[in-house]
Amino acid sequence: MINLRGIAACLTLLVAAAQGHAAGVTIGVVAPQNGPLALLGAQIAAGAGFEIRQSGNTLVAINETCEDNSGAAVADALVNAKVQIAVGFLCSETLEGALPKLKDAGIPAITVSVRARILMEDALKNGWPLFRLAPADGTEAAKIIEVILKDWAADPIALIEDGTIHGRELTEAVRNALEQNGLKPVFNDTYRPGQEQQIALVRRLKRAGATRVFVGGDRNDIAVIARDARTENIPLSILGGDALRAANQPLPLTPGVRAVALPEYALLPEGAAAADALRAKGTEPEGYVLPSLAAALIAGQAGEAAAAAGKPLPEALVGTTFQTPVGPVTFTGAHELSQNPYRLLEWRGNGFFPPAAPTQ
Repeated sequence: MINLRGIAACLTLLVAAAQGHAAGVTIGVVAPQNGPLALLGAQIAAGAGFEIRQSGNTLVAINETCEDNSGAAVADALVNAKVQIAVGFLCSETLEGALPKLKDAGIPAITVSVRARILMEDALKNGWPLFRLAPADGTEAAKIIEVILKDWAADPIALIEDGTIHGRELTEAVRNALEQNGLKPVFNDTYRPGQEQQIALVRRLKRAGATRVFVGGDRNDIAVIARDARTENIPLSILGGDALRAANQPLPLTPGVRAVALPEYALLPEGAAAADALRAKGTEPEGYVLPSLAAALIAGQAGEAAAAAGKPLPEALVGTTFQTPVGPVTFTGAHELSQNPYRLLEWRGNGFFPPAAPTQ
């Protein structure tokens, strides 16, 4: 676990280590070093820094304030440090100002966080060298729809949501996709979030004949619904979205609840070795740590490949498959991930894991 008091020491060690390397790829790591986003910045610094040290590349740490109009200064710092590629970029405010200057300098940027489609649309239109390791807006809904159409199409489906913008839009996307495929839910409703019990709701689901329920809501509401269904002996298969990746409190989630979510890569085979290595160095592989490690790995390998082939570095990123602790990564010609990173996962009491068996 990295705490705020350790951030400065961590960054000092990373820069000191970087100064010892004269060869390899020079990689900028752009992340908040102070303020309310410093803990997330520390995760980025820890993951990327670990990989850069391991591979013998050179690290340049750049502070990201995430303030409006701050991106140009970040780009200037990267250019002045003669970096070849930069990773991190927690905030769209940074990228909006940095990308035009990074284009002029030929420095690609790999964001581990920013999901806005409009920013990538602008990047492609203007030739900005932005690559996205984070999922784009809409990919969560696309994976949920894929799972429901594959596993639930023959069953009575209910769609419920908590009235929030995200919950409503996610559920509406599912409803529209079902209708386009000739399927009609047996039950649709907006429930009141934050309640201590949802017995009336689960009884209404039973009366409607629903056996499969997609919930556009947060973890605690889904935990209440799952508990009350079990108490009432109402068999419901419950599926939620990425909001289920939250603290397992105050009410523990019922085993068997499923989520379409980004996985905890440290719990999966592809991330286990890197997670163990990080823990051995005192870093818990949480949050952005493993994605940032993967971004730095990609940056280093692409930089080496571009130098060997004598071509611009952005060209080495497109269409190449990189084996990383977050799984194989390939960027499309649109600079997006070729594979949807969301996965169908199942809660087993101490974490979300790939389902042991197909949905019944």
